[in-house]
Amino acid sequence: MWIALAGGLGAGTRFLVDSWMRPRVSATLPWSTHLINVTGSLLLGLIVGLGAGDTWHSIAGTGFLGGYTTFSTASVETVHLAIDRRYRAAFVNATAMLVVSVAAAAVGYAAGRVIA
Repeated sequence: MWIALAGGLGAGTRFLVDSWMRPRVSATLPWSTHLINVTGSLLLGLIVGLGAGDTWHSIAGTGFLGGYTTFSTASVETVHLAIDRRYRAAFVNATAMLVVSVAAAAVGYAAGRVIA
């Protein structure tokens, strides 16, 4: 029940962040999706690095951050860029999302290990 509730809160938070940010940034790339996925990766890395117990890891990581982050949206946005023949933007979007999100997870994990 807690995981489902946290997932709903994460999805709602993603909707609010996206709704607030999308009209405020350039349309060159889907920046709101980048922000959401990078911050979600950073927070999950932090949770894991802190050594959160299984319950909190499941609620915060699987639940909230699973609802908050959005790999599928990032994938579809990349496909839309390619369909619009913006191949360079599609490549940059996909590559940057992967590299920066993984780097953010590593930073969060390292920070969690230092704090713990």
